[in-house]
Amino acid sequence: MTIHNNISIIVAIAQNFAIGKNNDLLFHLPNDLKRFKAITTGKTLIMGRNTLLSLPKWPLPNRRHIVISDQMDDCFEGCEVVASIEEALEKVKDEKEAFIIGGGMVYRQSYPLARKLYLTLVHKDFDADVYFPEIDYDEWNEAAREDYHDDKNNFDYSYIDLLRK
Repeated sequence: MTIHNNISIIVAIAQNFAIGKNNDLLFHLPNDLKRFKAITTGKTLIMGRNTLLSLPKWPLPNRRHIVISDQMDDCFEGCEVVASIEEALEKVKDEKEAFIIGGGMVYRQSYPLARKLYLTLVHKDFDADVYFPEIDYDEWNEAAREDYHDDKNNFDYSYIDLLRK
């Protein structure tokens, strides 16, 4: 598979790679949501249908939305609907950076293609029904890392930016 230099994944995961349950996030980190907004504003977001529907409000302001759906009669205001990850990647081929934002199936399809990974790693295991692909850290260089403690949830987490070797 070919690495796409303009494709980045942004995801918040638990240490057991859990990312969601019942089409919802596993934890609420306001600072992570602010980070997501800061990193993705002005860029294109690529997501699956369920991820779009899980957003409290869409489309998110100042971002282009490409939704991958196997239901081609889907029509979401302010969004472009495509049938595959390949079609989504074709639509962003001339952009400097586009973001994969979920869900599980879209992450699995795009993980081998992405050049950069913006990871929020919560240092705790969670029960989930959706998981991110297991990260082989030997394939990545750590470009940046910031460690935090969330008093409200009482767990530690880290922002880790990874670049594919």
